[in-house]
Formats: sequence, C-alpha cells, structure tokens
Amino acid sequence: MNYFNSDIFTYKKNNFFCEDVSLKAILETAETPVYVYSKRYFVERYTEFSDAFKEINHRIFFSAKSNFNLNVIRIFANCGSGVDVNSAGELFRATKAGVNPQDIIQTGVGKTEDEIRYGIEQGVKLIKVESFDEISLIDKIAGKLNKKIEVALRVNPDVDAKTHPYISTGLSENKFGVSSGEAVKIYKVACRLKNVSLTGIDMHIGSLVSTVSPYLEAVDKLSEIFFQVRDNGIYLKHFDIGGGMGVNYNDGTPFNIKEFAELLIPKFKKLNCEIWFEPGRYLTANGGVLITKVLFIKRNENKKFIIIDAGMNDLLRPSLYGSYHYIQPVEKNDFRREIVADVVGPVCESSDFLAKERNIAEVQPGEYLALMSAGAYGMTMSSNYNARRRPPEVIVDKDKFYVTRGRESFEYLLFDEKIIEELHKK
Repeated sequence: MNYFNSDIFTYKKNNFFCEDVSLKAILETAETPVYVYSKRYFVERYTEFSDAFKEINHRIFFSAKSNFNLNVIRIFANCGSGVDVNSAGELFRATKAGVNPQDIIQTGVGKTEDEIRYGIEQGVKLIKVESFDEISLIDKIAGKLNKKIEVALRVNPDVDAKTHPYISTGLSENKFGVSSGEAVKIYKVACRLKNVSLTGIDMHIGSLVSTVSPYLEAVDKLSEIFFQVRDNGIYLKHFDIGGGMGVNYNDGTPFNIKEFAELLIPKFKKLNCEIWFEPGRYLTANGGVLITKVLFIKRNENKKFIIIDAGMNDLLRPSLYGSYHYIQPVEKNDFRREIVADVVGPVCESSDFLAKERNIAEVQPGEYLALMSAGAYGMTMSSNYNARRRPPEVIVDKDKFYVTRGRESFEYLLFDEKIIEELHKK
C-alpha cells in the first residue's frame, strides 16, 4: 500500500503524526471531521519560494482564497508576505489577522461598488482591474473619497496552461482580464484619469499548472505589452505573474520552484521592475489534512463503500473537479489487506464522494482516515449544505497544537434567521 509521507506528515510506530503531534492526540480534543495544518510546512514553503527569487527585487502576496484561516494568514504575514484578497470578506479577514492594508492587493473579476469603496477606505496597496469600465468606476469612487489609488491591469495572455477547464484562467475564452490587443489602448486612455495611478501589469494563467513552459510563454507575451506601455511614457513599477503553481496530489512530478526561478529570472531582469507573485495552493495544500471517521462499510452488488463523516460540504474538490486526494489510515496496520472501494460522505447527493474505485487499506467502523493535501481550497470552499456544521481547524507547531477555529454550533447556523409570525397567520 502506498502512503503519502513527508518530513511533516509521517508515521511513527504506525501512528500518523503532523510534525511532533500525533493526530490521535488531536482527536481527543477536536472531533471529526477536522482540518489539521502544519505551521512548519507553511514557513518552509514560503521561505523556499522567496529564496528561489532572492537575486531579484520581488514581492509575494499569499492568495487568501486558498486558506483564509486568520492564523494561517498571520503566519505568512510574519514571514514577510503580503496578502492577495478576492473579496471584501477576505480583505476584512486579512486586516483582522493584523495585516497592514498597504501589504494587501485587492483582486477579483466582479468587484461591487461597495467592495471597491471598502478597499480604498481601508487603504489597500493596489486594486487589480479587469476592464476599462472597472478603472472608470474606481476613478469615480476614489474621486468622491478625495483619494488616489494605485491600480494594475490584468491582461489575458491567451496561454493554455494545460489544466482543468474550471481552473484555466489565461485563455481568451475565459472571463478574466483584458485581451492583449486591448491592453495598450486601455493604458493610454486610463493614464489620463485623475484619481487612479496605473503602476503595474498583471496576469494569472490558471491553477494547478504542472510545468514551467506556460509561464515562459505568458511572461514573454506580457513583457511585449509591458515595453509597449513604457514606450508610451507610462512607467510601470511592477510585473505580476500571479500564482497557479501546481502541487503534488497524486504521486506526480512536483512543480520545481528552483527550475521555475532559474528560467524566469533572466526574463525578469530585463524588465527592471519589482516582480510580484500570488501563490496560494503552492504554499498551503500539502501542509494540511482533513481527518475523518469511518462510520459504516457497505456493499451494493459488486460495489464496496466506505462511508465517512466528512462530505462534499467539507471538502468539495473531488465532487467539483474529480480531484485526487490520498486517503490513508491515522493508525496504520500493515497486515490489513488492500481493497477497492468508493469513499463517500453523508451528504444527500450521489456526487458526495471523496474517492472513486480507490485502492485502500481495509478499515473498520470507528477508525480514522486522513485525507491528504487538504491545506488549500478545503475549508475555504466548505459549506453548510444539509445544514451541516463546518469543521474545526487546528494548527500544529512542533509538539503543540492549537484549535484556531471551533466547530460551528447549531445556533450559529441560524445567525440572523428568525420565524416571522405574521407570515403564518391564517
């Protein structure tokens, strides 16, 4: 049986550990399903990324949409990272985590007037724009607030990142950014606006990009526009290539950040500006697991099911993308035979599965499983479907662990909902 092992998540005498904490010990405090993250992984991953580009002037903005736990955001901020936020809610969370607004960039293809106003009032470093209409709206709102705000134009380089169509963002058919052909025209017109300052050019070609070649092509295309803009007298201070660097979910070849840097640094040096990155998944995915309890084992005809207490509302990726997550026991038994089964949750949908036709070590009801690579787009994509309460989140630091968010209560699910008696009068 193959297991997902690293120097962060490893078996010690058949018990699964995160750093120096047994996952069984965590389960004595936090019931399943529960997310468990490694602080050490986050710090080491960030340091590895930043060190790869140490010979050029660069800035990393952690993409909060991958994992917006307040303490995770603060861990990266303490490493020196800025934060990329995609909504007013993520901006609120980042500031609550203690991040200086001047270390926050505000992104998103469909910002509302309220979100733009909130970002300007908070004093974010920059707003990334995706159309001329948006630039005009930002200029109008900033003028009413008597402020001037830096903006950067997201340009779609029309590069195929060879990833899942739902997470491809760099093709002309995608909703993101402006076309390469329109970019220079927009810069030339927008630079006349009084309340915005165009200071950068941005791109994001997709998520889970597994090779460097799409970035090389995209950087070359965006560089041509960058120099055309400068030739028109518009000085751009930064060049942002976004995020999307892939991670190893299924024993594939991991994205090589050192090779990535070695091939791109010569191109970046020609630009003579600050280079920005917005990694999210790359920094967090393999730093987290979702622990779940086996409820039942059942067989329908020739099909075997392992029914667990975590469902698609807790970890949506398999149902949404058909994504693969290693699943392995919290307590390993090498004498167990290997079976083929679907690992499914309790949600009332046939799409509620965590694995299909998976080779997995035989388990019994009451035992625990670890769903690996759950540090990105796990909790942030979770929901209350079937009125299920979202899981707690735990962060491990060496030989200690901390419950940073408890399981939602039933009362929390009601929030401001109430019975309107007048509706029910006969």
